[in-house]
Amino acid sequence: MSDACVIAVGAVSGLGVGPSAYHAGEVGEPARVVLARDEELARAGLARPFAARAALPREDSPFEDHAATLLACALGQIVRSLDEARPGFRGERLGIAVGTSSGGMLGATRFFAAREAWARGEQVREDERAALARRATYFAPFDEAFAAAGLSSSYVRRRVHLVAACAASTLAIGLGLRWLERGACDLVIAGGYDAVSGFVATGFEALRATTASRPRPFRVGRDGMSLGEGAGLVALVREENTRGASVFVRVAGFGASTDAVHITAPDRTGDGLARAGAAAIADSGLAPAAIGLVSAHATATPFNDAMESRAIARVFEGVAAPIVHPFKAQIGHTLGAAGVLESLAAGDALRRGVAPAAAGEGELDPDAAVSRLDRAEARPLDAALKLSAAFGGANAALVLTRAPSGRTRRQARPVYLHAHAAITSVDLVELAELTGVPRDRLARLDPLCRLGMRAVAELARNVGRESLAGAGIVAGHALATLDTNDRFDARRRARGPAAVDPRLFPATSPNAVAGECAIVYQLRGPSFAVNAGLDGGTEALSVGAELVAMGDADRIVVLAVDDAGPAGRDLLSCTSASGRAYAEGAVAVLLGVSAENALASIDPDITSDHHEGPIGHLALQAKVLDFVTNWRSACRR
Repeated sequence: MSDACVIAVGAVSGLGVGPSAYHAGEVGEPARVVLARDEELARAGLARPFAARAALPREDSPFEDHAATLLACALGQIVRSLDEARPGFRGERLGIAVGTSSGGMLGATRFFAAREAWARGEQVREDERAALARRATYFAPFDEAFAAAGLSSSYVRRRVHLVAACAASTLAIGLGLRWLERGACDLVIAGGYDAVSGFVATGFEALRATTASRPRPFRVGRDGMSLGEGAGLVALVREENTRGASVFVRVAGFGASTDAVHITAPDRTGDGLARAGAAAIADSGLAPAAIGLVSAHATATPFNDAMESRAIARVFEGVAAPIVHPFKAQIGHTLGAAGVLESLAAGDALRRGVAPAAAGEGELDPDAAVSRLDRAEARPLDAALKLSAAFGGANAALVLTRAPSGRTRRQARPVYLHAHAAITSVDLVELAELTGVPRDRLARLDPLCRLGMRAVAELARNVGRESLAGAGIVAGHALATLDTNDRFDARRRARGPAAVDPRLFPATSPNAVAGECAIVYQLRGPSFAVNAGLDGGTEALSVGAELVAMGDADRIVVLAVDDAGPAGRDLLSCTSASGRAYAEGAVAVLLGVSAENALASIDPDITSDHHEGPIGHLALQAKVLDFVTNWRSACRR
């Protein structure tokens, strides 16, 4: 059997710490909602200051960043459980896949404000500057929490930090399933985290995605979501490797896709999300009729819920509609933690045989029709489908089962590098000619997206545009959207939330560059971004190769891109990375399964070097050239 068995869980949300964080409710009771007016967001000037803060005293944390506190809380529960049930687990081949949307955003906004103070001549000690800089990266909470738990990179075989917006932890769990299935790891810790921040709350309010009251998913008059915060992690092993530990739930299927329609708005037909859901069910080997529960993305925005109802109808066409659970309406949209916390709630429902109640009031919308319950009911449930969607048009899905699914284990395929391209700058006239995108639209993109699109355009010129259509895309970042984030936050700092540019907020997601390229080149396979450190490009190459090897895509574009702006350069100058090569530019690589005309073979287990050597796309460029040179030498022999 090849299910991934969850043998330990760690979680925190607005509902509580531990099992209460993902409790699916009691039979006969309505859904418990913990969203409330948030005084911190109100003081910051938000017009719709509603959120669900995690039920965790901040004063108990040794971390300055609350995101690290949340992640450490979940990780501490996992470690304690594993120490008890699986002594010596640190000596196993360990994989870590953790997702986030905003990562170290709280630290980043402090760094942005500090840069302004330094520019005014404020004197700050060098060690204080270094501490501010270290905490400003997306991966800072990830590094801090795992280092404090004694799980630093030196102990870990595979380590990926997915900066994949609202689908991040769903994708992380799916990646963990693939590692176990391929035999790359014995044990995987997967999940996600995010803290509420004024930066993110301002952005979603600027996009008019937040509610003025409480979320009402799938209801007439719904007007958006409220943010939440939390963290969730699961320890995954193969069925034959549980060593007697009890199994909370099984991950039996994974699927991912891209809309390739719009950077923020969903494909209103539901096609992209339906493809991800259908792929996960097919991967599980189950029939759609076996799925009794859908854990919905359910942001309670007008377009998302209507799209999702169409996707669900397509996936379950011809069979009885499963019960739909919109957990975000209870604990808020926890962003990078949403997928895992919602999966855990679905797992709790399967274990206890409880069909969860749906929060929200008002008349059901016939244009967003789903089957939901006002009060939880006792029902036998064997399997659930978790659906997630994200900025950039990324979609992900998991199938969760109470008992072994009996699915057939996938066999790994060889992976080959077919083409690569590198660029150092962008000319908008040339880019418009290559892509067919109007120059004025290209001018509205942020520098990171323009650079990434130019690299993919060069790759398309090398292999033919038609060779990219339908592929997936994985973007690897060093400092991701740090400079774009600084530009967005500058208005918030100077003039308040009402003054920010709503057109710039989508570009603050590290997923944005993958999404923009997907739209232009119709890259409809899996898409997301990764950033566990300064060698994110190699990290993306490894993950892209994993997806090809395990059959989630036949072709993947791997993209490493750096805008090398002033905020990024200032950050590096304050840290031990100040002497490493860093520049504006991008590298795009095409991976596939055919050995014909291949330039090199790629091992999915390639490791990133986040601490030495060139940074970002420069590191990937050097590695690709080495692969090609070594392949040619081997072929000559």
